[in-house]
Amino acid sequence: MRVFLGCDHAGYELKEHLVAWLKANGHEAVDCGAFEYDAVDDYPPFVLRAAERVAAEPGSLGIVLGGSGNGEAIAANKVKGVRAALVWNEDTATLARQHNDANVISIGARQHDLDTATRFVELFLETPYSEEPRHTRRIEMLGAYERTGELPALPGEG
Repeated sequence: MRVFLGCDHAGYELKEHLVAWLKANGHEAVDCGAFEYDAVDDYPPFVLRAAERVAAEPGSLGIVLGGSGNGEAIAANKVKGVRAALVWNEDTATLARQHNDANVISIGARQHDLDTATRFVELFLETPYSEEPRHTRRIEMLGAYERTGELPALPGEG
């Protein structure tokens, strides 16, 4: 599987680890930066590039990394067609794919050790989308809103 990665300085060490881990486990890791440690760099240039690459290549996945993962998730979700989930435990890694068909995960590199973060990535990559109608319906509502800007009907409005 092709996996696009983007990070800032806070996620740099974890990104380097994950690129090697992905390659060792048969995935194609595409590094969208940061390409060197710079304590004052900004995450949007790297994260937005990774997210755009995921959106442009259906079937690919993305991993964005920062100190908390919050800003990176927000940035990735600005890209049309991206569903980025902030992952902080094994359940959220699994449910991001299973229920939300997330195509990008965001991990706070300062919140987890390398082994734990790697496990989140492993679960994210190996978990398929459930294709349950209720989850598909919700994802379709979000996609329609993204395309049109029209709010979904409230229950009972039909």
